[in-house]
Parts: sequence; C-alpha cells; structure tokens
Amino acid sequence: MFKKFATGLIMMVLIAGLLAACGSGDKKKDTDEAYKPKELKIGFVPSQNAETLEARAKPLADLLSKELDIPVEVKVTTDYNGVVEAMGSKQLDLGFLPPTDYVLAHNKGYADVLLQALRYGVDPKTGEDTDEKVEYYYAGLLVKNDSGIEKLEDLKGKKIGWQGPTSSAGYVWAAVEMNKKGINPQKDVEGVQLQGHDKGVQAVLDGDVDAASVFVDARNILKNDIPDIFDKTHYMYQTAKIPNDTVSVRPDMDKKWKEKIADAFIKIGEDPKGQKIIHDIYTHVGYKKSKDSNFDTVREYSDEINKIGQ
Repeated sequence: MFKKFATGLIMMVLIAGLLAACGSGDKKKDTDEAYKPKELKIGFVPSQNAETLEARAKPLADLLSKELDIPVEVKVTTDYNGVVEAMGSKQLDLGFLPPTDYVLAHNKGYADVLLQALRYGVDPKTGEDTDEKVEYYYAGLLVKNDSGIEKLEDLKGKKIGWQGPTSSAGYVWAAVEMNKKGINPQKDVEGVQLQGHDKGVQAVLDGDVDAASVFVDARNILKNDIPDIFDKTHYMYQTAKIPNDTVSVRPDMDKKWKEKIADAFIKIGEDPKGQKIIHDIYTHVGYKKSKDSNFDTVREYSDEINKIGQ
C-alpha cells in the first residue's frame, strides 16, 4: 500500500515542477496586491498525536497574537500534504512545513520560506540534548535491541514503519540511502504508513514493525511513559543531515507583515517561556531567517526518490 503513496509523491513532485514553470505568470499576478492579514491562520503537520499537538500549539498562537496584535488561529491537518494544499487555496497564511513539503509547496507557488527552526543537537544513544543550536537534524531507523538487524541490507523482506511519502525524516532520507545500498524501499520491504513519529517508535516497541524511520530522537516523546525506552531500542542507522523544518508563508503576504511575523517568532524563541512552548511542539529552540537555496539538498533527495519510482 505504501508504494501507492510513494508513487503519488513522485507524481506530485513532477507535476509541481511543471506548474512552477508554466504558472509563473499567475504567481506574479497573485502577488500584485500584497496580502495583509487581519487574522493569521497557521497550519501544523502531525509529528505526534494531532489533539496533543493542537493543545501544545495554542499557547504559541496566544504569544503570536500578543506580538502581532491580531487573532491567531491554529489548524492541525491530518497529513503533510494538508498544509500544502491549504496554503495553496489560501485557507492558511503560514505553515510549519518539513523540508520536503516546503520544496513541494514552493515549486507549486504556494509558499515561500520565512524562517528555519533551530534545534539542540541530540546524542542518538542517550537521547540527551547537546548545548549546540543547529539548523539540521537526523533521521534514524529505529529497531529493538534484539531485532538482529545490524545493517541496511538486513532490512530486506522486513516490515518498516514510514510516515507520509513527503516526510523527510519519516521516509525520504532513509528510503534514498537504503536504495543506495541496493534495498529498494518500495519493493524489497513491506512499508506500513503511520501517522506521527511517536507512533513509529511505539510500533517498534510493540513488534508491529521491524524498524521505523523517525527523527532523532523521537523516543523523547514517549520517555515519560516508557522510562526504559532507551534501554530497549537503538538506531541501527542514522541518515545524513536534514535541514530543519520551515515556517513558510503564502507568497502574496505583504513584505512588512513577513518581517513582522519573522521578528515575532524570533523574539518568542529567545524568551525562556516562549522557548519552552515551541520546544513542546516540535522540539524547536528558536528560529532564524532562511532562504530557498538552503533546501537544495532536499531537491537532490527528491530527485533520487523520483528515480526509485521509475
């Protein structure tokens, strides 16, 4: 079943490229009149339980509302593509988009990158944060200690928990790097689509999958409920660096409003109370202004995913 989703990703990326090439005139027309929000609508993608995520995002909305002096509404979609399409139809003004989804949205003319998240580095063995704030993170293939899976080649014929087909940490990076080792992620393993990286970790613990691709370290989401989670599991593989998540904005947003929103996020990330709130949502510890070229590596991985599907 996951193969169908992945094939859908390939088609979306290809179509997005055509739309970007053919629709540039429409995009210019849309931005002739700058959009000035009277209410800011922000979309979140479900890296954890959707209800939990919404509850954790509302305090951020309150802080932003105070800084921007307009109402701020939080919307949590059911999948990664939900925010992309909602921004395209202008139902959302802002989106927390993972890198692959940002590139897809930008190619379609639906979003421009505004900010890039900062995270503390993580020791994948202990799950402990380092002191360094970084603009990237890693994905890992998580397994139980007694799984017998020691290298990528051992995954052949195994059941793997994936996130959506556009998820950088939950599918794209691991899939591309598996394919480079001769393990086709669409043909040589049984893919199981899960919703939320916490669900990927839980599926490994429960034995529902042999391995799961999740961000390092997603185990922190469950460590309060399962204190020995680090003793039971480990990452048998860690991917190359992935650019951190974006805060992306609809392209027709007024330039002064873009700056105002960016400054508000940066200010919140520098305040201890605000930093705790954003850390609870996506383990972000701050934000910095970003540019589209920061995500060229994402385009390279997307191209590799396309080749796998051909």
